[in-house]
Amino acid sequence: MRAVVQRVNYSSVTVDNKKIGEIDKGLLVFLGVGKEDTEEDLNYLVNKILGLRIFEDENEKMNLSLLDIKGELLVVSQFTLYGDARKGKRPSFTSSASPDMAEKLYRNFIEKSKKYDIKVKEGIFGADMKVSIENDGPVTILLDSKKNF
Repeated sequence: MRAVVQRVNYSSVTVDNKKIGEIDKGLLVFLGVGKEDTEEDLNYLVNKILGLRIFEDENEKMNLSLLDIKGELLVVSQFTLYGDARKGKRPSFTSSASPDMAEKLYRNFIEKSKKYDIKVKEGIFGADMKVSIENDGPVTILLDSKKNF
């Protein structure tokens, strides 16, 4: 699984001109599922993202996690994180999971995140979404459960 994690002051997701999810201070996670991914990958990313120490403490050092600050989480599915543009100019998505598999792991990611004492919002899997972001920092972290980067 791959994730683009952005520290935000505010973020929202809109589908068909209707705001379906919004958060204040916390993390926006664009989540992509690969065809080789398993529950182990899912668990790794949930733990990694919720524990990432990218929020500032009283000394303005990045020492606090989303859980530490009781921040909010917005999760948006994004299969294009598995786009491979190394050859030519049109990305190939052959490494992306099938929609059924991807949606299952996406839903499981959200459900596991909801077990923590934080607000969790989500986009609509497979929908054409508009995402508004007020980055904080900006701080953007790329994660890959296979540790490719």
